[in-house]
Amino acid sequence: MNSVKSAIRHAFSGHRLMFAAKTATAAGLAWVVAPLMPGPAAAYPYYAPLGVLVSMHPTVAASAKHGLQSLLGLLLGIGMAFGVAAVAQPSAWAVALVVGLGILVGGLPRLGSASEWVPMAALFVLVLGGSNAEGFSIAYVLQMALGVGLGFAVNWLVFPPLHLDAVEPAFAGHQRALAQQLEDMAQAMVESWPPDHEEWASRTEELEKTASDVRQAVKDAELSAKANPRSRRRASKLARHLRGVRSVERLTFHVEDVTDVLASAIWEKNAGTVIPEGVARTLSDALQEIAELVNDWREETVDAERLAKAKEVVAALSQTITDVATGQASVNAAASVAMSLRRIITVIAEDVN
Repeated sequence: MNSVKSAIRHAFSGHRLMFAAKTATAAGLAWVVAPLMPGPAAAYPYYAPLGVLVSMHPTVAASAKHGLQSLLGLLLGIGMAFGVAAVAQPSAWAVALVVGLGILVGGLPRLGSASEWVPMAALFVLVLGGSNAEGFSIAYVLQMALGVGLGFAVNWLVFPPLHLDAVEPAFAGHQRALAQQLEDMAQAMVESWPPDHEEWASRTEELEKTASDVRQAVKDAELSAKANPRSRRRASKLARHLRGVRSVERLTFHVEDVTDVLASAIWEKNAGTVIPEGVARTLSDALQEIAELVNDWREETVDAERLAKAKEVVAALSQTITDVATGQASVNAAASVAMSLRRIITVIAEDVN
């Protein structure tokens, strides 16, 4: 039931409603303008709204790209149909030949949307063009070009889509996941071992999922900004999001590394990774401090003073590890965690400065 509700919300989201309204407007406008086209093109007005559907995509850059590729596919298909028609009348084998060749040509690299239109255009011209194949072909291309042009113009001029709304929620979701992971490990350090709460040890897939959501949201925003007149006012914000993606990758790596080390220290008896007595409490404090820092990472509250406090806590952990090491205790695991925590601080410091 929740998945159905989610699908319905997505289908009727603000972006989709705006997209549907613009596409419908452009298609209606194409139908009005199409009969005004010169020559035989006026007899085929229905191809203009089809051109609109071809060119309307969620981003301005995609509208231009797919529209032009589709027109390229039309020209290739028309040329192929004329080649077949020169040696044969429409028949079963001629249809099979033109469709087969169209699919082969459409498989050429870098054709994009053109690959779908090569066999379709070839089939239409061969079967529908008849004795007037030349006039039909010209009309077909002109009306489709009209629709593509109108679709792109409407998409570019009327609230060109800029998909930035999903970025901040994606970042916030990943921040919560990373912070929760660090908090759970901080709690585990002061529980009796093995700890009561162990779900954090197998949470790697969840962290990868929230990190992937961030990457996809920023990618969508970046694509929507190309050739978009509205993107000029949001350029600095988008640049920050792009920097943030790199930080997400690094933060996720370090948190996962801490997870692997601590899980090994707790549950793998012969792995050589142990947390010596006297380190657990200080380690818990450091993990909790870094969790709070990560949670506030993209907020204005993360300043030089806040970063200095986090460094002090991790420095205290390093000093405790050094003190314990003088007693011949194995501190490799704890030292590895301390290094990862220092690197997390560095990543956040570089991102906020």
